[in-house]
Amino acid sequence: MIEKELDPKTAKLVDDMLQGNARALARLITIVEEDGEDAHLVLGKLGPTGRAHRIGITGPPGAGKSTLVNRLTSCARQNGLRVGVICADPSSPFTGGAVLGDRVRMTEHSMDEGVHIRSMSTRGSLGGLPTTVHGVIELMDASGKDVILVETVGVGQMELDVMASVDTVVVTLVPEAGDDVQAMKAGLMEIADVFVVNKADRPGAESLLVGIRSMLDLVCQGDGWRIPVLATQAENNIGVEDLYQHIWEHRRFGLESGSFEERRAHQRHDEFTAALQKMVTHQFMQTVSADPHLAACVNRMNAGEIRPYAAASE
Repeated sequence: MIEKELDPKTAKLVDDMLQGNARALARLITIVEEDGEDAHLVLGKLGPTGRAHRIGITGPPGAGKSTLVNRLTSCARQNGLRVGVICADPSSPFTGGAVLGDRVRMTEHSMDEGVHIRSMSTRGSLGGLPTTVHGVIELMDASGKDVILVETVGVGQMELDVMASVDTVVVTLVPEAGDDVQAMKAGLMEIADVFVVNKADRPGAESLLVGIRSMLDLVCQGDGWRIPVLATQAENNIGVEDLYQHIWEHRRFGLESGSFEERRAHQRHDEFTAALQKMVTHQFMQTVSADPHLAACVNRMNAGEIRPYAAASE
């Protein structure tokens, strides 16, 4: 099979993006979000990436994730780091549209040349992040970002895609939301590298902190990292610097213990498997449409003459 080449215009965008051009990065992200053949070609031209530290901010709706991302961005910029921000917003199951309002919520950074903010629609993904987020992370990394913050939608227990996309997962909880520990320990609570109880000035914050720490004492933390449980008031910028320092402490621990590279290796393998499945499916469906016998089989299935499993078997 002859591999298709990028058209000169898109290839020029890749070159400009690798030089740090923000407009080229934005246009390439749009191409990757469309998830077509050009997206695969663009990502194939990037070369090795992985220098940026990738931080996932996840948790239930209303936990103050966007405000926390905003404050962490400020911490990174004060330390001279270039920041990429990816914010997932839920899309309508009817129109596919989304509000994509995080640029509005992060107005203090929207004009900062050292920060690139991108809101993305989940487009039906149920894991808290759009399926194309890996490609967008790779683009931001290749463009020279030092830190990439990924904010998930906030859907609850099954919001686990972030674990396969980042190096450090910050699970953000909030008091006055019922029995958080009991409600989330089956999923979301198990992926945290750092726990944050945000809006810690509210009643119930201390009991939630104690509850999470008690739960962690009962769990075997196999890689040796002792998960910190922190209190923040992101709106008032209280406790955010401490969180920022713990995130970098987790990175140092991962590099020294080897768990950082082990996680990245798992992520690369998962991304490879997903890309392979997508390509094989696409090529197979092209074969189906071109082969009269296979096309006739699909038509019989669409007409209800045979069951889908029988058609697949045939």
